[in-house]
Amino acid sequence: MRALLTLVLPLALTGCLPLSTYYAEGVSFAQFERDDTNCDVRALRDAPVANHVRQGAPRYIPRRVCRSDGRCYNRGGYWVPGDIYTVDVNADLRARVKGQCMGDLGYRPVEIPACPQGVAQAAPPGPSATLPRLNARSCAIKTGDGRFRIVTQG
Repeated sequence: MRALLTLVLPLALTGCLPLSTYYAEGVSFAQFERDDTNCDVRALRDAPVANHVRQGAPRYIPRRVCRSDGRCYNRGGYWVPGDIYTVDVNADLRARVKGQCMGDLGYRPVEIPACPQGVAQAAPPGPSATLPRLNARSCAIKTGDGRFRIVTQG
């Protein structure tokens, strides 16, 4: 059951999370996708993936021995090697390169709250044709294909 929750819960919550993206009012969604892809490619070219394998610190696991009279003490033990993991050392640089690229094209980073369920169900399917003016009542609907629609409530 726990494994099922760890798989399903993040998927369920993604619809509730705000949309973090780059934004330029009035730009067509097709142009936004081209610019976003071109900046991804530029960032990947200028700051390629550079995975480094690392290992965490080892841990000592003491062996606890308890006698029949209830007194316990540590006797011996063993070491467990640290976890091995991979780090892309260029990930932060790649994000900065993309941010500069999008900024040079007139986009700015924004975070748009997710639309309530009723608004999302009433909106037409698919992404926005153009990126509308944002205001305090704007919200985002994430489509299943990684795109989004911006709606102004009310």
